[in-house]
Amino acid sequence: MSEISNCPVCQMDNTYFDGTMNVCPDCSHEWLDGEAGVDDTVAKDSNGAILEDGDSVTVIKDLKVKGSSMVIKRGTKVKSIRLTENPEEVDCKIDGSSIVLKTCFLKK
Repeated sequence: MSEISNCPVCQMDNTYFDGTMNVCPDCSHEWLDGEAGVDDTVAKDSNGAILEDGDSVTVIKDLKVKGSSMVIKRGTKVKSIRLTENPEEVDCKIDGSSIVLKTCFLKK
């Protein structure tokens, strides 16, 4: 049996093979053998375009805001996004409210 490498995201050695993929229970990252060098820390929109601080994006789906009756309509333009530590989320301001949006609902 081959030895499983450390997690490429958090570098912990508490990893295991679940039959199809390598799994890190500490950070929930999953990867295939040979993908250890893949950079998952880059924020990408729904089309795979790389997002950077200050970019303008468009919302591709109506989104209900948790804890509010506010709905962000499809086609809303969001200016000056800020990247977060999580590459799947961006911070932005919509109608004066600071909101965190998932990148899968945005396009550049």
